[in-house]
Amino acid sequence: MIDLLSGLDAWVLISLFFALAFVLAFEFINGFHDTANAVATVIYTKAMPPHLAVFFSGVFNFLGVLLGGVGVAYAIVHLLPVELLVNVNTGHGLAMVFSLLAAAITWNLGTWYFGIPASSSHTLIGSILGVGLANALINGIPVSEGVNWQKAIEIGASLVFSPLAGFIIAGLMLVGLKWWRPNSKMHKTPEERRKLDDKKHPPFWNRLVLVISAMTVSFVHGSNDGQKGIGLIMLVLIGIVPSAFVLDLNSSTYQIERTRDATLHLSQFYQRNHESLNEYLALGKSIKSDLPGKFSCNPQQTEPTIAALLSSLKGVTDYHSMTSEQRIEIRRYLLCLDDTAKKVSKLPVLDASEKADLEKLRKDLTTTTEYAPFWVILAVALALGLGTMVGWRRVVKTIGEKIGKQGMTYAQGMAAQITTTIAIGLANVFALPVSTTHILSSGVAGTMVANKSGLQGNTIKTILMAWVLTLPATVGLSAALFWLASIALN
Repeated sequence: MIDLLSGLDAWVLISLFFALAFVLAFEFINGFHDTANAVATVIYTKAMPPHLAVFFSGVFNFLGVLLGGVGVAYAIVHLLPVELLVNVNTGHGLAMVFSLLAAAITWNLGTWYFGIPASSSHTLIGSILGVGLANALINGIPVSEGVNWQKAIEIGASLVFSPLAGFIIAGLMLVGLKWWRPNSKMHKTPEERRKLDDKKHPPFWNRLVLVISAMTVSFVHGSNDGQKGIGLIMLVLIGIVPSAFVLDLNSSTYQIERTRDATLHLSQFYQRNHESLNEYLALGKSIKSDLPGKFSCNPQQTEPTIAALLSSLKGVTDYHSMTSEQRIEIRRYLLCLDDTAKKVSKLPVLDASEKADLEKLRKDLTTTTEYAPFWVILAVALALGLGTMVGWRRVVKTIGEKIGKQGMTYAQGMAAQITTTIAIGLANVFALPVSTTHILSSGVAGTMVANKSGLQGNTIKTILMAWVLTLPATVGLSAALFWLASIALN
């Protein structure tokens, strides 16, 4: 890493240091903000002592980040439109990063302080959307192009439907447990267990399931939320030090050849589907950009972009051998081709097999652009893992006692945690960011309804208010901060 940063101006290094510190601070806050969601049930039911629960939760969050990959990370990055990503400079990169992080950290700390189970995912996504929209308004870009709305809709759907799924599935799981073992001690609350059985802890098998499911929630939380931090750091590095991080400089010759082959095969794919894609891509009569001095992505420039990329990659076996300007150009070409391929894959004129082929080509095309250095993954894992070990008390009581009118039973805790693990695990498979907070709290609420315990109206209203207000509040805050920063830069 040190050699990549050598030769940078002092102000750029200082800015980079503070930007990375902001991201890691966000992940640390995310750790203690979301810890309670992973360990609330296991602490409340006394399946584990609090100090052990938060320690092992931190460990499993750490492992989740290390082993989680970068799919969700780049789902976050690609919320911003490709034009903003390919044309960012150091000044605007700084403004973008500090604006969205300041907004996200402010909201996260505020909701944590008041013990409200608000979503770090909603917070981060709202902040990114705010920056994208503000950038569009400042630069006279149509709002429809200020954000990657297709990706925003996909993520928005996952954020909305995952809590609903958590509510329904956890409730049904509890109904199944009551049908299977109606008289089991797992249907007691910790208070009932203490009074009736004079026992402090859950029955052995219930305790084991509670502990294992709490740790799996921590693991998938680390995988999903840790990747958001990885995506943020890559935005920071690409925005502030583009020459060193626009491409994976550790790419092997094979990976570079794989990128070149994918580009060639993409051209062949378009030629094979010439009749159906001719109008959309203007094949054989591509239109060149009319924006001198600024790179622009346009589906009708696909053929010249492919030609330029193949020419740039000809004979290249190591990205280190290229100038920083050449690496930036290659990334621009790759991002544009990937963006166009993604749009093409949504067209109804292609059949399912052709869309599957195009998806494989997209993965090969982005091999050397969608990456994260190991030190980035390790730093985020440490920040999230350490943050997980503090600050859990404020939200645990909300989850355990204030959602339902009665305390949580062991069976309810198991149902909510197992549901949360499955939901976030599936989201990781499909590279979608989701909210651990909302899935778990919705799962607990679903079990309360299934148990006929009733819900506490004030708590539910508070959680729903945080759910509803988080996106508009963070969009507005980050947009305002970005606007002020842009004025200062000009």
